[in-house]
Amino acid sequence: MGLFDFIKNEFVEVIDWVEKDNNTVLWKFPDKDMNIKYGAQLTVRESQTAVFLDEGRIADVFEPGRFELITQNLPVTTTLRNWDKGFKSPFLADVYFISLKTFTNLKWGTPNPILMRDPEFKQVRIKAHGTYFVRVSDISKFMGNYAGTNSVVKISGLEESLRNIVSQHFAEALAEAKISVLDMAANYTELGEKIVPILQKEFDPFGLELVKFQIASTSLPQEVLDFYDKMTNMNMVDDMNKFQQFQQAQAIEKAADNPGGGAGEGIGMGMGMGMANMMMNQQNQNNQPTEKAQTKEEIMTMLKELGELQKNGILTKKEFDEKKKELLARL
Repeated sequence: MGLFDFIKNEFVEVIDWVEKDNNTVLWKFPDKDMNIKYGAQLTVRESQTAVFLDEGRIADVFEPGRFELITQNLPVTTTLRNWDKGFKSPFLADVYFISLKTFTNLKWGTPNPILMRDPEFKQVRIKAHGTYFVRVSDISKFMGNYAGTNSVVKISGLEESLRNIVSQHFAEALAEAKISVLDMAANYTELGEKIVPILQKEFDPFGLELVKFQIASTSLPQEVLDFYDKMTNMNMVDDMNKFQQFQQAQAIEKAADNPGGGAGEGIGMGMGMGMANMMMNQQNQNNQPTEKAQTKEEIMTMLKELGELQKNGILTKKEFDEKKKELLARL
């Protein structure tokens, strides 16, 4: 084999990408020395695009089709040196293939509970997770701001990079929606539509399009779930006095079992006043004018119970002080 044949064999003559999996977003053609032969055959398959880089700059972009790399067939955007002059020696270029298909079922979730205001529970913490679909929409931005010089970009790496962006702005969309946690499951579609434009602003610099955003589920603290169960079962209670006594006893028992433990974190401070009023109303109902007035010991016991509720975060200081003043006035 002569010298010319040896050199000829070092030239790249066929350039294509046969995707072996569904997880690759970008793949660099493995040319050893970037020696592409004039007249080489380039094949770009459906949902792909081929990008030629000259000294790190995008020189040509090829849409799906079969191309013979000669001067007459090159795209108008050609800037590779010597191509426009019909130079027939091998030229140097990096060739990247990018998948333009929509990547589905990317996972997102809130690593920590989101604190939100709620018309029913005042304040509540929730967790959420779901999926979203994404595709490359701007090749120049994607390569310049995300892919860089990587020879391979997998969708798993892209998913990990976007995870914090998605979870952070989900909280923002949740605050804007102002939907009660009790109605949230029925409004997943609405929430998903609200968050798409918010997230798209964050995806644009990376040349990505958010095709779809889905919320799979939301979860509430156990305290909220327990309280909601009680509220939905109230119609089954015949004697409301007994129900209030039961609520009061449970609140005091929980406060005693969890000293200093944020019982008010899940349901919020709004429930504290309701519980204190319930205790006071029950005392009023049990002390009609025909009955014996409250003794000093009973009032002091009531004050201690209210103090425990404040200590455990169920009552605010202001709420405690108001009830304290009311009880002391009876001494």
